[in-house]
Amino acid sequence: MERLSTGVPTLDALIEGGIPRGFFVAVVGEPGTGKTILCIHFIARGILDGDKNIYVTTEESRKSVINQAKQFNIDFEKAINEGKLIIIDALMGGDEEWSLKNLTPDELIELVLKAKKKLGYGRARVVIDSLSAFWLDRPAMARRYAYHFKRIFSKWDFTIMATSQYAITTSEAFGFGVEHVADGIIRFRRSIRGGVLRRFIIIEKMRQTNHSLSMHEVKIIPNMGLIVAKPLKMRIEDVKLPKEVVDKIVKAKKKAETEVP
Repeated sequence: MERLSTGVPTLDALIEGGIPRGFFVAVVGEPGTGKTILCIHFIARGILDGDKNIYVTTEESRKSVINQAKQFNIDFEKAINEGKLIIIDALMGGDEEWSLKNLTPDELIELVLKAKKKLGYGRARVVIDSLSAFWLDRPAMARRYAYHFKRIFSKWDFTIMATSQYAITTSEAFGFGVEHVADGIIRFRRSIRGGVLRRFIIIEKMRQTNHSLSMHEVKIIPNMGLIVAKPLKMRIEDVKLPKEVVDKIVKAKKKAETEVP
């Protein structure tokens, strides 16, 4: 099976060398856990491997993504000038060729396919960072939109990496469905213990792959980027919400279930 490197060798080792070509992989987790950095690595590796690369940013500007990449010695500006990468800015909504004025699935698909034709024939990677922006006010549409993206892009030889936000307070998704549609799920977690933020990663799903089932700690190193450390022997307290928070969530859910629409 042909696999595409994530750009993070220590992560590739957990999924038999990389993501199977043509897969739709959901990168999910709370804000600040490393999802965007993984996406940057994924595209950077695609540039090195000669793939056609498209990065869709919905929650940051094009300039912000370029500047983030520079922090890890990745030159996206050079790749753009050489015709190896197109960044679609879906946040600023300007009049530029690669800006999205209206945040709708169909308009994004049209612009991504236009970018693919511009880059030319060949194996392609697309990042959508993030999908959550499309269902901020309609979370029930998450599964339908995710399926729509997967169905169209798979026909164009794209390997897709799409991020989806989880809430910090509950560690749950805003809406449901993208995980069911995805061929793979890379899950980021976070915890704060003793006043220190720690980040973790686990492969929850990767079809046709004998992937790791262990949670690993993640380090973000200046000038290097994302590093996946060895699996840790962790206490349940390291990743579990405090009891008082869990009790509040359970109480709120019970109240919601008893309310009559």
